[in-house]
Amino acid sequence: MYDDHKEYGEDMSYENEGGTVTIPLKEYDKLRSRQSYITDKSLISVIDKIEELVRALRKHIVRTDFD
Repeated sequence: MYDDHKEYGEDMSYENEGGTVTIPLKEYDKLRSRQSYITDKSLISVIDKIEELVRALRKHIVRTDFD
């Protein structure tokens, strides 16, 4: 599988790295405050299109009973 020990040793050096990242508390607070906002441009454009379609549908709503 490995042609030499150097390549094997390099691969094994990454094996014990943890899955966590350490960031400063200020940066964490900044990320937490942004968590409740939508920032993805493609998602924002989809939401805008839905809003436009809902406005068009509202023009056809009649709120009286037909007897």
